[in-house]
Amino acid sequence: MPPSSEHGYTPPAAMPDYLIRHATLRQLQVFEAIVRLGSFTRAAEELFLTQPTVSMQVKKLADSMGLPLFEHVGRNVRPTEAGLELYDSCRKIFETLANLEMKMADLKGIKRGRLRLGVITTAKYFAPQVLGEFCKMYPGIDVALKVSNRDRIVERINANEDDLYIMGQAPDQFEIEAFTFAPNPLVVMAPRDHPLVGHKNIPLARIAEEPLILREPGSGTRDAILRIFKAAGCRAQVRMELGSNEAIKHAVVGGLGLSVLSLHTLSLEGPAGPVALLDVEGFPIMRQWYLVYPKGKELSLVARAFLDFALDFEPQMRIRMQQMWPDLSKFMDTAEKSGSAVDQK
Repeated sequence: MPPSSEHGYTPPAAMPDYLIRHATLRQLQVFEAIVRLGSFTRAAEELFLTQPTVSMQVKKLADSMGLPLFEHVGRNVRPTEAGLELYDSCRKIFETLANLEMKMADLKGIKRGRLRLGVITTAKYFAPQVLGEFCKMYPGIDVALKVSNRDRIVERINANEDDLYIMGQAPDQFEIEAFTFAPNPLVVMAPRDHPLVGHKNIPLARIAEEPLILREPGSGTRDAILRIFKAAGCRAQVRMELGSNEAIKHAVVGGLGLSVLSLHTLSLEGPAGPVALLDVEGFPIMRQWYLVYPKGKELSLVARAFLDFALDFEPQMRIRMQQMWPDLSKFMDTAEKSGSAVDQK
């Protein structure tokens, strides 16, 4: 209980009545960003505000304080003595509020909520597993999973339609936060009776002589494959384009051509199934899966919990890949040592 006087009256804590009436937390946030970043422009970019809005908020705050908060030195600005005092207080206020937010979250717990996850098509082979484990820990969470190709997922990011996204390549159209959380090896697939099955270190130029089956335009895997052939000075002989990985695997088994897909697409049947993996020079291409969201976006409590959970789940994803194809271990080790495990080009 709060302390009371002997007459049963609880006196109010010291209140900065004037500042409460005339200053806002948003103004303090804008001011803190300007001092920390040393620029009105950079503060506006970080807070997704226009520069005139930032200037107006600072002017209102300075009027409330009755003192100038910045002084111009050439093209730069720096806080005045009053500004430095205010900045120190801002930091303390925000630290207190951050601690309060964490305490409230702990008190509420993550018992209910909704997670909206957008994933590119190939990620559907493992995303349900990660979501399943997450929902075991938080059974009251409702999950919405949207699966689409890379171009459509980029559109969803731009429209802020989901909480988080799983992609095989971080988009460069706009600023995002990106976290690597699982290996995504690309492998060359062939029918079991193909004459190249069992050969070692097959040149990529030899693969370029074979008809290829690729995903439709807009697929991240397709883009990566075409870049690989172009970098090697080879021209891919594309026989067919299909809109799903399952359709491509059926076409490969039917002898219509070879393909390059993520090893994750063999999650159910494994590499001992009807599709064979070829030992091709430079393969597997060791890429990564990314969890991404727009920079500056404030994640919900549920989304933040899933992000942390997925990052901690990474070792299990690696083990699963190595169990599926034991030879993959040596490629993972080599990629880590050379620092080439992530392909963002």
